[in-house]
Amino acid sequence: MLSRSTGTILLIATLLAVSVVAVLVPPIHQPLSYHNFADQRAWLGIPNFDDVTSNIPFAIVGLWGLVILFRPGVAAFNDPRERWPYLVMSIGLVLTAFGSGYYHLAPDNARLVWDRIPIMIVFLAVVTAVIVERVGMRIGLALFPLLEIVGIASVLTWRSGELQGHGDLRFYAAVQVSAILVLLLALLLPANYTRGSDFAAVVGFYILAKIFETFDRQIFSFLQLVSGHTLKHLAAAAAGYWIVRMLQLRNPLKPRGAEPLITVPLGAKVPDRSV
Repeated sequence: MLSRSTGTILLIATLLAVSVVAVLVPPIHQPLSYHNFADQRAWLGIPNFDDVTSNIPFAIVGLWGLVILFRPGVAAFNDPRERWPYLVMSIGLVLTAFGSGYYHLAPDNARLVWDRIPIMIVFLAVVTAVIVERVGMRIGLALFPLLEIVGIASVLTWRSGELQGHGDLRFYAAVQVSAILVLLLALLLPANYTRGSDFAAVVGFYILAKIFETFDRQIFSFLQLVSGHTLKHLAAAAAGYWIVRMLQLRNPLKPRGAEPLITVPLGAKVPDRSV
């Protein structure tokens, strides 16, 4: 387990390294073939039915997250302000359902913006939550708006380049890679709550979603019933579910050096430890 100071230095070094690589690699263009998904079947008058409706779990998980966060005593936090990143994450999941659903009704670059912006909102909210809990609440909350601006700007920068005929995904990709690396490194820092390893499962679901997305056509050709992109949506929604589930099940860890909690029966006299 790394100390917070050492872990913070590693996080900064990682972000700098990703930034340098993003500058050095050639521009990454968005091929128009990206929008040509394997499963284009329509049903009930809805084009690309599976890819559209598989976004519904995002809304379900996001709404469940809002319920968990606002219901007293359901989610454990040492400080009420630690809820803010998870609140934005939950709202972002609901927005992802609408944005991705809108995009998949008629996939093109213009609609893809509304798919990617909510995704970045969710990504950076989770990263902020990890920084708040593993590095420091003040620095995490101070970085929160900046991280969200960076994430949204990465999408808008790509779109602006597309409109000028030279779209470049390096900034957008660098933000995603940085977010995943921060989550992985954060697992090496001291945790304030139980179930801290659940973030590893979240990263696993993200990687699985990327695999499904990459092999969209192969999976659809093999299974015939469902495509890789539809499974991508379900795997990504499962990552959100795992975070909300973690919030519901976890408990604060006892600070080092703290005395063990003593359960006193109702009406019993509490012993005086002042002598």
